[in-house]
Amino acid sequence: IQQSKVNGLGLFAKEGIAQGTNLGTSHLKLGENIIRTPLGGFINHANEANCVKVELRDEAYTKKWSLVALRDIKKGEELTLRYTFYNI
Repeated sequence: IQQSKVNGLGLFAKEGIAQGTNLGTSHLKLGENIIRTPLGGFINHANEANCVKVELRDEAYTKKWSLVALRDIKKGEELTLRYTFYNI
């Protein structure tokens, strides 16, 4: 987590990340509420994002979303996501 040129704090790659890498759970849906994990809480929006949310289902949660790299991401590059849950 570092100062972002996009907005406030953002997530940055500590090392290169290969396309298709699952970076972990970013959001959970419990009942009617969508909850951001720390990973989801610090990722900034970009129209041409380098990550995407992928919906998963499991027995413990109604729904959860993982953050997956859309392309190779270079060391030091900010991780970004095209927001779909929130108005910007």
